[in-house]
Amino acid sequence: MLVCAMPVAAQELPSIEEKTDGMERMEGFVPLYWDAQAGTLWMEIGAFEEDFLYVNYLTAGLGSNDIGLDRGQPGDTRVVRLERVGPKVLLVQPNQTYRADTDNPAERQAVDDAFADGVLWGFEAAAQAQTDDRVLVEATDFVVRDVHGATQQLQQSGQGSYRLERSRSTPDIERTGAFPQNTEMEARLTFVTDGTPGSEVRSTAADPTSFGLRVRHSFVELPDTDGFEQRAHHPRSGFYSFSYEDYAAPLTEDLTQRFIPRHRLECADEPGDDGLCTPEEPIVYYLDPGTPEPVRTALLDGARWWNEAFEAAGYRDAFQVEMLPDDADPMDIRYNVIQWVHRSTRGWSYGPSITDPRTGEILKAHIVLGSLRVRQDLLLAEGLTAPYTGENAAGLPDDDNPMLDMALDRIRQLSAHEIGHTLGLRHNFAASTQGRTSVMDYPAPYATLNDDGAVTLDDAYATGMGAWDNIAIRYGYAYPQEGESEDELLTRIMQEYDEQGLTYISDNDARPAGAAHPQANLWDNGTDMVEALNHEMEVCQTALDNFDESVIRTGTPHALMEEVLVPLYLRHRYQVQATAKLLGGFTYSYSVRGDAEATPRRVSSGTQRDALDALLRVVEPEALRLPDAARTQIPPRPPGYPSNRELFPGRTGLPFDATAPAEIVATMVFDQLLHPERTARLTQQSPILHEVLDRITDAVWEWNRSDTQRDASSQALKRVVQRVWTDALLEHAVHEDTTPEVRAHLTWHLREIRTWLNRQMEDVPESHRSNTPPIPEAHHSYLLDQIERFLNRDYETETAAPALDTPPGSPIGQGVPAYQQRQNERRTWMQNALPQRTACHAPW
Repeated sequence: MLVCAMPVAAQELPSIEEKTDGMERMEGFVPLYWDAQAGTLWMEIGAFEEDFLYVNYLTAGLGSNDIGLDRGQPGDTRVVRLERVGPKVLLVQPNQTYRADTDNPAERQAVDDAFADGVLWGFEAAAQAQTDDRVLVEATDFVVRDVHGATQQLQQSGQGSYRLERSRSTPDIERTGAFPQNTEMEARLTFVTDGTPGSEVRSTAADPTSFGLRVRHSFVELPDTDGFEQRAHHPRSGFYSFSYEDYAAPLTEDLTQRFIPRHRLECADEPGDDGLCTPEEPIVYYLDPGTPEPVRTALLDGARWWNEAFEAAGYRDAFQVEMLPDDADPMDIRYNVIQWVHRSTRGWSYGPSITDPRTGEILKAHIVLGSLRVRQDLLLAEGLTAPYTGENAAGLPDDDNPMLDMALDRIRQLSAHEIGHTLGLRHNFAASTQGRTSVMDYPAPYATLNDDGAVTLDDAYATGMGAWDNIAIRYGYAYPQEGESEDELLTRIMQEYDEQGLTYISDNDARPAGAAHPQANLWDNGTDMVEALNHEMEVCQTALDNFDESVIRTGTPHALMEEVLVPLYLRHRYQVQATAKLLGGFTYSYSVRGDAEATPRRVSSGTQRDALDALLRVVEPEALRLPDAARTQIPPRPPGYPSNRELFPGRTGLPFDATAPAEIVATMVFDQLLHPERTARLTQQSPILHEVLDRITDAVWEWNRSDTQRDASSQALKRVVQRVWTDALLEHAVHEDTTPEVRAHLTWHLREIRTWLNRQMEDVPESHRSNTPPIPEAHHSYLLDQIERFLNRDYETETAAPALDTPPGSPIGQGVPAYQQRQNERRTWMQNALPQRTACHAPW
């Protein structure tokens, strides 16, 4: 890049030596000076027009998963350079998204000029070296700023309007320093609000109106790109993709260049008799010494599993895990770190990496593990096993505690999982359907029943690498054999992938509620979704039958039994979601041309009907019934134990609402079945949507059955399910995402229910027609009124189904974009169509 730099004459500025007299100097990649008297930080800049890496971190967080401002959280990663123009020094971010990979400088310049660079900061030269181009600039304002976007994050998470208070924010000199390859600058930032702080800030900050965070700015020397080989991305490799637009690509090739992110790993010698080579530099990860035992040992064990995968890729001791040295900074880019992070509530762990934006080379892994996840597994185990009986009423010893063993097995798996992300791997949510073939799935603790009919956790979590993990690491890190090209190596690995029958399906196909792939699920187990749901129901029912005060230790308030009840009662929630995906489901792969099996396949009609039957068993009164101890032994919360989001919501005030859990499960099932994307698919296949609706209503209302005599408790649960099903039909009949064809089906079905309810009301004996009607008739009358009000509503107030977007045709015939038309026409769905529906939702 041509820069017209007119350096200010040395005599117009003081020398660096004069300006920094009395300051503390920190020698390194970018030298720093600290003026302790003024409290200002200064940078000495001597290298202009040279690219380096700029990364920011949140080194001390707020401690709330919901807000998302965690200790050790990486921010943006940018390639930057410093440019001097007269007295100004600009921190410029070149545009790495659009390039021209060519030796022709004019062609590269044409792309550079077409797409805008970023100017991140402007410094002012305050001193000048006498013998060269070095200048001194003040960095205080650059460092003491909200570069991490904390105020925006607080606003978006509903925690209030905060601002950075500069009078209470300073550089943190104890955590600032310069090293040969990196310079680290940290600030202590204070955020204040004049309004009302949000609940999450109030629960975590010492003073929610004025709290402090710490932010790190890292300037890092970039590695030599000549020593790093990029590897092509394949849709089924399981790796994230690193891409950019190459405007120098031949017209017959893709403009978008796609590669995988990966660590630099090269052989230092030829493979030995064992087929393994010794790496020039192994990949070393370091564990946070703030991690307590026995979690520390479990995290080290799980992390070291990856060496097995690298052996499969042809390396000897290529992946190593050690404790972080006492004098090491976990934010230092030279260290791959597994950090143990505390929050006020349980939440996600994650495994981000700092990568070179030029090549995709992974420069630093920084894993954040939430410390409360292990306690959630202990809670799950308490509900399943009710262990606090007899001599163990006050607790189990650590050396003979199957619950603790299960929780630590989960921590081993979690450690391996998050490290997998930092090695370049995405989630593989199909692995649990193939016999636990990957640690990159989300595993649910697998519980079974022993010969005595008791719940056992002996096989709760798998141990070690799965087959998919090994072959994925081979794709990312294996080296060609003698006489083999890179393309031949990758083709051979993908062929082996197919030969082993491995499946890979990631987030976009698994997380959406209306997703179609039946194997892409979170927190599930088993190859057969229907069979797995039935198994989960059997295990859950066994544990609920044994549910009593033995799920809590002696001395624990009885009210805390509810904390154990919630995850137990909802244990099958993820298997319900997995089973629902069979309805209108398709199996497919991320196939490319030439693959043996590339055609999506619809789930068979018989399997879909079996799935529907299994889901309807979930909402039977016998499945929804709470154990007697839950209904009779859980009192209101005592002082010192306030209510929290981990509990069931209810409508009965302080006493435990015994019907709310059933309503939550019924809502969960019916919302899955009536998801707009799922019902749209059901209009195009067999079983057709109307058959599905009839089967559900028949089960809910028992249209065609005469043996409907049940006890009062079962009848009450049945009415809950009937109300939830009717509400779900009314809601989805006018949902903005429901297609016109599905709306027609749902409206027709509501008319059928209205006809049936009218017949029930006509058959009410005269003796029941009084001012105080029996409960069933009152229930029927209420729902009939709801349906009547819907069918007789003012149609002008109904939200119209949004039109499908027309594929863009610009620049020919460009008009108002379809998405803008939709936004202009969009109105609040169900507005004026129905009374507001009040529903309990699952607490997590």
